[in-house]
Amino acid sequence: MIPAKRRKLGAPAAGPVADVIRFPHVAVFLLEKRMGASRRAFLTGLARSKGFRLEDSYSPAVTHVVSEKNSGDEVQAWLETQTPAGDADRSVHLLNMTWFTESMAAGHPVKIESRHRLQVKAKSGPSAVTNTMGAYACQRKTPLEHHNAVLTDALLLLAENADFCTNEGRSVAFKRAASVLKALPGPVRRMEELQGLPCLGEHCQRVIKEILEHGASSEVEMTRHSEHYQAMKALTGIFGVGVKTAEQWHRAGIRHPADLVSSEHKLNRAQRAGVEYYEHLRVPVTKAEADRIGEIVKRAVDAVLLGAEITLTGGFRRGKQTGHDVDFLITHPDEGREEGLLPKVVSWLEARDLLLYQKTNKNSYLEAKEWPARPPSNMDRFERCFSIFKLQRPWAALEEPPQSGERGAAETPGWKAVRVDLVVTPVSQFAFALLGWTGSQLFERDLRRWAGQKGMSLSSHALYDCEQKRYLRATSEEEIFAHLGLEYIPPGERNA
Repeated sequence: MIPAKRRKLGAPAAGPVADVIRFPHVAVFLLEKRMGASRRAFLTGLARSKGFRLEDSYSPAVTHVVSEKNSGDEVQAWLETQTPAGDADRSVHLLNMTWFTESMAAGHPVKIESRHRLQVKAKSGPSAVTNTMGAYACQRKTPLEHHNAVLTDALLLLAENADFCTNEGRSVAFKRAASVLKALPGPVRRMEELQGLPCLGEHCQRVIKEILEHGASSEVEMTRHSEHYQAMKALTGIFGVGVKTAEQWHRAGIRHPADLVSSEHKLNRAQRAGVEYYEHLRVPVTKAEADRIGEIVKRAVDAVLLGAEITLTGGFRRGKQTGHDVDFLITHPDEGREEGLLPKVVSWLEARDLLLYQKTNKNSYLEAKEWPARPPSNMDRFERCFSIFKLQRPWAALEEPPQSGERGAAETPGWKAVRVDLVVTPVSQFAFALLGWTGSQLFERDLRRWAGQKGMSLSSHALYDCEQKRYLRATSEEEIFAHLGLEYIPPGERNA
């Protein structure tokens, strides 16, 4: 017998072609919840090797949903979030793992018996819960003001702490649960009201239940007052500092930006600016201040390129009245006219002593080399300027640069440091950039996930159909939603 390692390196043995579908009328979907991704992948490979048809994602083609360690009610609730409107009565077999293992042993789909079926309680009476919310944030409207702030604030604090611990999976789970609660039409008062809602895992439900019953969560309060959480929140609040750097500083005994002043830690240019203007930047920016900065940016843009357009994006476009930074998209109706614009705008601003810090990145996006050769990314590559503005108070005249010898804002009490991002986009990519830079972060993440489920790839530059192998053009956000088969959701209801 040839050793296993040598068999892997040698030529494959003669035999039937792997993964030939022998039972095309039976389309099986394995529900990953509580099963785990690795076990699901193993079982999928096993079934396909035996000729079974296994679907990677749920679709109307699925005939058998197999679950492990989930109740029939849980699977039915999940199924309702996946079923398109008008298709709710389509027959799908909800089965436990026994049917699957027996079918694997038999080498064919065994006859479904009552012991194989998951039991689903009949819903009747006026008190029955009928939650049919979509599982993706881009499927539902999420207003800025909602009815469950106490619950969502708690979950988002745990999400933030998970980010500080570099546990992205847990962070996203908390954010998705909070997003679902934000979209509810009224306040949650009983756990029964959450039945059938997506994205509410056991951990999130424990937190919600404790708050509903006792007014607070012990886990949330312990996290809020923990030394690690408070230090990481302060350190990541420094402009130019990410979680990894903050964690390194924390291990070295740094707890607050002030500690860096007397420490021997070497800071890069952005971090030095972040420490210097920390007290300014930790104060929220108001919508009125964002509008004032917009007037300055508009004046700068007009001075170097007439006809260029600027658009306020981010949380302010979603209706927020305060934020931590201000983002602007800049474009021109004539494709190509925007090239070389940003350095001139930055020079205009610097000449008037309006920038305390700036770093400009060139455009590195080239459509011809993106898909399918390049894997999709949520990071765009537009020409961009990360800056700290010096916003004068009261409003200052901007027509003339400061005279030689004059000091800037560092010695002037009548100013405020504000984080501002300037992003330049060709008009052909503007709709995608506007969608991507409007947010919210979770809304955009789920948009990309939804596109992937549809065989497409979405970024802030373009939408690519991987099956048709072509770009899907759009001149408005509405067109992008239409390409994705989604109802258009206006900016003010994307606060997921």
